[in-house]
Amino acid sequence: MDFMNGSRVRGTRLRATLLCIAGSLIYTSASADTVFTVNGVDVDSAVVDLYFQSRLGGAEAQPTPDQREALISELKNIFILATQADAARIANDPKIAAQIELQKRSVVAQAVAADFFEKTEISDEAIKKEYEEQLAEFPPLDFKAKHILLATQGEATEVIAELNNGGNFEAIAKEKSTGPTGPNGGELDWFSPGQMVPAFSDAVAELEDGQFTAEPVQTQFGWHVILREASRESSPPTLESAKDQIKQKLQNDRFQLHLEELAKTAEG
Repeated sequence: MDFMNGSRVRGTRLRATLLCIAGSLIYTSASADTVFTVNGVDVDSAVVDLYFQSRLGGAEAQPTPDQREALISELKNIFILATQADAARIANDPKIAAQIELQKRSVVAQAVAADFFEKTEISDEAIKKEYEEQLAEFPPLDFKAKHILLATQGEATEVIAELNNGGNFEAIAKEKSTGPTGPNGGELDWFSPGQMVPAFSDAVAELEDGQFTAEPVQTQFGWHVILREASRESSPPTLESAKDQIKQKLQNDRFQLHLEELAKTAEG
């Protein structure tokens, strides 16, 4: 189910970043007073405040008097260097000019994207429809499991043979597992299938409670021997708790479609 899937985190972070940048741009567009002048260049409070935000981690952060003094000193040094006689020549160097152009285009592009998000309204009906579609695909069970992680298929096969001969799963995990859960006997917390890599989740789903895998299970981490200890009915999030995440997902989907449409009409 998408609103429980970590793959949506990237879109959420993108949206948050864009909105933060947009807020900074909107803020700095207001009227501003000159704070200091360097080599004939007036530096106004909008630039100073934006620099504070970038250094302190966001618009909400407020510098202490000592921090303000230190940050203004830093900013003065930036303008001192940028207004030297050689600055114009250096700025025209192809590599530096490319960096300036890329940064300028990036800021404008982020602001345009943030404006799109701000104007994109998602109705409650659309959120509910998406929720119900995802809910229909939500895994019915959560699982409790142990696993033994080995480097090779042969080692995993030998462990399965040992278990078939009455070996203790927890003791073998402590002795042989290369995974971080080895010292705990391979114990995993309760999890839903979407929280594990597909091969691992699929193997657990095919087992019965109390059963271990008859064949080694390969993932990008190595070879697993898995014991499904227990299962229980899953508890999907409520519509209210998932509403914001679903809204962000739908906004990101619309943004991607918008980008695709723009790409189709972009001139080469």
